Amino acid sequence: MLVSNQKTDTNRHELEIKVDADRFEAAVEQAYRKNGKKMNVPGFRKGKAPRKMIEKLYGEGVFYEDAINALYNDALFEAVDEAGLELVTRPEVEITAVSHDDGFTMKAVCTVRPEVTVKKYKGIEATKTVKAVTDEDIENELHRLQERGARTITVEGRAAETGDQAKIDFEGFVDGEAFEGGKGEGFDLTLGSNTFIPGFEDQVVGHSVGDTFDVNVTFPEDYHAEELKGKEAVFHVTLHELKARELPELDDEFAKDVSEFDTLEELKADLQKKMAEENEKSAETEVENRLIDVIIENMEAEIPDVMYENRVDEEVRNFDMRLQQQGMSLDLYLQYTGMEMDSFQKQFREPAEKQVKIRLALEEIVKLEKIEVSEEELNAEYAKLAEQYKMDEKQVRSLIPEDSFKMDLAVNKAIDLVKAEAKIKNA
Repeated sequence: MLVSNQKTDTNRHELEIKVDADRFEAAVEQAYRKNGKKMNVPGFRKGKAPRKMIEKLYGEGVFYEDAINALYNDALFEAVDEAGLELVTRPEVEITAVSHDDGFTMKAVCTVRPEVTVKKYKGIEATKTVKAVTDEDIENELHRLQERGARTITVEGRAAETGDQAKIDFEGFVDGEAFEGGKGEGFDLTLGSNTFIPGFEDQVVGHSVGDTFDVNVTFPEDYHAEELKGKEAVFHVTLHELKARELPELDDEFAKDVSEFDTLEELKADLQKKMAEENEKSAETEVENRLIDVIIENMEAEIPDVMYENRVDEEVRNFDMRLQQQGMSLDLYLQYTGMEMDSFQKQFREPAEKQVKIRLALEEIVKLEKIEVSEEELNAEYAKLAEQYKMDEKQVRSLIPEDSFKMDLAVNKAIDLVKAEAKIKNA
């Protein structure tokens, strides 16, 4: 039960929580029944010694730790609910007293959701600018489609050019000594891809198949291998083969190959329409972002740093999960990029802070406007997700808790309300 609730700082509460002797005794007895059979007591067969004999031999508190572990989590959150606290991270818990006659007492330091004041969220002024689709935009998209349908051909009778794929052997030397990781055979290098050290690929350009030549470079000061940072190096290179990508002609046959249209003009018209629709969506998103920026600029809240840290951790976990789906680990990614974990995490800090502020502000608008999500709306959204991911709806519900999903939907309604109340003019 909750004994006391003391606010010790902004967003910090210290709870004193007591579990009474009867509840504690029942947990101790349960711990004895579970673990006593594993314990040896002279004069008794293993697992047959009475609890009193085990406690006499090993100490009265032999089962206390297991009993506390079985009880403290429920006791903690019962007290948190009783205190009416909304936690933003798991409390720091310390057992302060324990005995057979009195049960046990613990102290829980809780970080709670901050109080939020949203001063301005209605009548926000914003300008909507829809980018026009240009001939250059359409040409670029057609070129992208050409690239997708390009074929690779062997180059003969000319020197290497930027964009070619060169098959090379290479070996690097620093101060006349070969270094680890500086040798490769039959390596396919796309010239101009900036895959290798700055300056390397440029010096392959202009050479012909069969040439053996030296490439002189300087390793960057931020290179991941400490022993090579800033060092001058020479690579002995042999060029074995050149390949280039050959683009298809832009004509009606091309249009038939890459789309459902019979002519190039029909394809261009369709690209014009789709790109205009995308530009409209982008303009809507920019307006929405501007409205949200104004809201968080005018909100007031003392946000606990742990909320930002938790968001950063979540982003790192998501990034790691995406890497694993591609067959790579986060450790390997950091090794390849030469980044330390601290530096990697810091790149998520600024967007994490913004996301936390946005969520707090929009949830406060949900409260102020008494925005609710009906059961019909909730069920429809669960069904939509199940259809989208080709999953059973029950499985979707097990993965996405109803309370958090309901708030997500309410937050979306809050965004719609802000947009509906905004004063938006077209540029």
